[in-house]
Amino acid sequence: MPEKIQIVLDADVIIHFSQGGYLHLLPMVIPDCSFVVLSEVRNELRQETRNVLDNHINFLKNISLIEYNPTGEERREFARLISVSGLCLGKGESACMAYARYHNHVVGSSNLKDIKDYCAEFGIAYLTTWDFLYYAFKAGLMTKEEIGEFVQKVRASGSILPEMDIETYYCNVL
Repeated sequence: MPEKIQIVLDADVIIHFSQGGYLHLLPMVIPDCSFVVLSEVRNELRQETRNVLDNHINFLKNISLIEYNPTGEERREFARLISVSGLCLGKGESACMAYARYHNHVVGSSNLKDIKDYCAEFGIAYLTTWDFLYYAFKAGLMTKEEIGEFVQKVRASGSILPEMDIETYYCNVL
């Protein structure tokens, strides 16, 4: 049996689903994939969000933590991505991009201005917070009203999340 595709979560998606009160649901929206967090991403999270994530990693075991120690070309690419002469991305985002590129996995990130061109250049699939909400809606795990409440909670917590209609949303498909 082939290994499941990993969805490598960046901090913004974890933060959104934690703020919205639905982090527990995230691994269920695409059951054919496994959800992972790299240590570089975990280290970027505020303590409160890290505690919530750690409960999923250690007790619910529905998200896995991968200690990120790149080698070879992946290590050089990670260094390039965080460098000022490269894309100057954060360590967590850079780790997600390099890991997904060299291991053929999917990135879960909502910071499209930083990742979209890179993903297109290297053929990396990515899903945003709205894509995960779409999958949850189509699977009957969240209603349109629950998604509206989710968006309001995320925005009230200070995060940026655009207003969209889930029924007409165009989703990135794996």
